[in-house]
Amino acid sequence: MSLRVLAVDDEPPALDELAYLLRADPRVGEVRTACDAVGALRELEAAAYDVVFLDIRMPGLSGLDLAKVLARFAEPPAVVFVTAHEDAAVDAFALRAVDYLLKPLRKERLSDALGRLHPAAGNRPAAEGDTVAVELGGVTRFVAVADVRFVEAQGDYARLHTAAGSHLLRVPMAQLEQRWASFNFVRVHRSFLVAAAHITELRVEPGGGHVVTVGGGPAAVSIPVSRRHTRELKDRLVRRARDVGRSQP
Repeated sequence: MSLRVLAVDDEPPALDELAYLLRADPRVGEVRTACDAVGALRELEAAAYDVVFLDIRMPGLSGLDLAKVLARFAEPPAVVFVTAHEDAAVDAFALRAVDYLLKPLRKERLSDALGRLHPAAGNRPAAEGDTVAVELGGVTRFVAVADVRFVEAQGDYARLHTAAGSHLLRVPMAQLEQRWASFNFVRVHRSFLVAAAHITELRVEPGGGHVVTVGGGPAAVSIPVSRRHTRELKDRLVRRARDVGRSQP
């Protein structure tokens, strides 16, 4: 199925470039454009769209304001922000944006965003270009999803653990689980979400419970696996082993 896309930007050169790149992708069937939020709403009232690519800073309603309006639609389109500003990334993901692309727009990053939207994309490991925005002391930083080994629930927030440290993300665990399912993150416990690519061992404890090991060497971490998630995790690891075996000569 081809994607029906609406591109919104108040700068004509940027809008033309975005529309050009979108039309060049075989997963996109139709691209319409709007130069502001009012024009975008007219388009959205006239036809249904699968995704809206939104600039953030526009006269009148900003892209963030428009995304809040779209969230109230009975069947809201997916939203991807395209902006020259890094400082709104946290707010953008709080609005459940599929992606946050920085200008100047790179064809590879746009392709990644479309891959998350297209039904044929399927699950895939996180790539180098996949990042998540975290905020620390008023500074927004971008952490590669591929570097995240596991996620720990902390109230309404989620703490991302990498080999180098941890970062607090203002996103509920349930929302992050849904968003990162396509990156092969699997829920192993009500408090833990684990990247399947970083799992090195699944073992049975003396008491009968299961524990998964993430990473290796001195940095390895053991995480409990709840009974309700054990079967899904085993199935996921078996499928991964089977796929690796098929890929080897």
